[in-house]
Amino acid sequence: MSKKALFMPTISEFYGIFILMFYNDHAPPHFHARYGEYEVLIRISQLDILAGELPARALNFVMEWAQAHQKELMEDWDYASNNKKLQKIPPLR
Repeated sequence: MSKKALFMPTISEFYGIFILMFYNDHAPPHFHARYGEYEVLIRISQLDILAGELPARALNFVMEWAQAHQKELMEDWDYASNNKKLQKIPPLR
């Protein structure tokens, strides 16, 4: 297992969904959302799916949350790209 795979901080969590971001991950800027055995990668700038899938309800929650926190997600992407500590982002309420 690579060092990168071992360090993927959870930046938010809600309704059993974990939002994670790798340090020094590949472009384009994106985040990972995990729910049970499902995982999806979502591009931050356009909020579209790059890979994977989530059940519809979980995906709707993730997209609603991401739209509200797009700026914070890009800030965390910049932190991750520069090996700086990621900031927690408030959960969906």
